[in-house]
Amino acid sequence: MGATGVWTRMDGFSVGEAVEFAQRVEELGYGALWIPDAFGRDPFAHAALLFAHTKRLVVATGVVNIHLREAQATACAQRELHDQSGGRFLLGLGVSHQTAVEPLFGKPYPKPLPSMRAYLDKLENAMWWGPKLDGEPPVVLAALGPQMLRLAGERTKGAHPFFAPPANTKRSRELVGPTAWLCPEQKVLLESDPARARARARLAMAGPLGMPNYRKNLMRCGFGETELDEGGNDRVVDAVVAWGDEQALVARVQEHRDAGATHVCIQ
Repeated sequence: MGATGVWTRMDGFSVGEAVEFAQRVEELGYGALWIPDAFGRDPFAHAALLFAHTKRLVVATGVVNIHLREAQATACAQRELHDQSGGRFLLGLGVSHQTAVEPLFGKPYPKPLPSMRAYLDKLENAMWWGPKLDGEPPVVLAALGPQMLRLAGERTKGAHPFFAPPANTKRSRELVGPTAWLCPEQKVLLESDPARARARARLAMAGPLGMPNYRKNLMRCGFGETELDEGGNDRVVDAVVAWGDEQALVARVQEHRDAGATHVCIQ
């Protein structure tokens, strides 16, 4: 995947715009394009489209919601895309949030760790009537807490932390192990005026700051709960969103690498 990738929502793009965007990401030298699994374009079908129009770009899911998709269906889609792309598909899996699963899907939110363990078991043991694959299709977990990070290191290629500062990358590396892939997402904003940058950053942070798993993780990183309210104080904003000139953004990506990241995906 290389050292750097791009994380973005492509739901609003036309098919032509999506293809052009993926090709531009590849031309610029990024190793991977990360796409979410939410309420727009299907990430598996969309990945197939992008593979047909790129040559080396990895397409990664950031991330597939295990409460939304049965493991057997996910396994077949993963293996099909692995075969179709010549090994360029990376399956990222996550447990989502209680505030999303219960009201949107109308089902109780189960305990995250046992749910992910059971899903990985089903994924590994899923039936596959397709051809013998060249290599094992890779998986990473959207891991934030200590137990999920350890599980990521034990059962998958590694972890894809989201909405977290470089301090979290350092802690994650210690927990996930020395050889695992560690692929944090980093929000970047090319804006050097502090007031404008922080105002724009808070718009991007509004959704994640209302989700319990992200809030808990920022508190693990040393932020007080009151600092996270009302869009986050300046200290939180500056930790989560890299803003400034090109040099400042490059420096933040390097902070993640210095903390143990193997791949940083900018949003």
